Amino acid sequence: MTSSSPLTGVILVDCAKANAKSGLAIATEQCGYGDDTAAFQSALQSACADMGVTIDDLSELLAEQVSPQVQKKGMTIAPDSPKDI
Repeated sequence: MTSSSPLTGVILVDCAKANAKSGLAIATEQCGYGDDTAAFQSALQSACADMGVTIDDLSELLAEQVSPQVQKKGMTIAPDSPKDI
């Protein structure tokens, strides 16, 4: 679903990542930037920088291409065994 206003921050990065395979024009539109790819790319780079990630273009957000240094470390929460569910 296309955003009615330009997305920012983590929400922009999530949207851009979800639409990266579709290409720059589609991701730009879906993230609420219409056809202004320059503004989209600038906002995306800024949002990524705020998260401590440096990217040069949208293709770097594709999951298969994200290097281990770019991936955020998270925490997995799961029961010790199926009977603990």
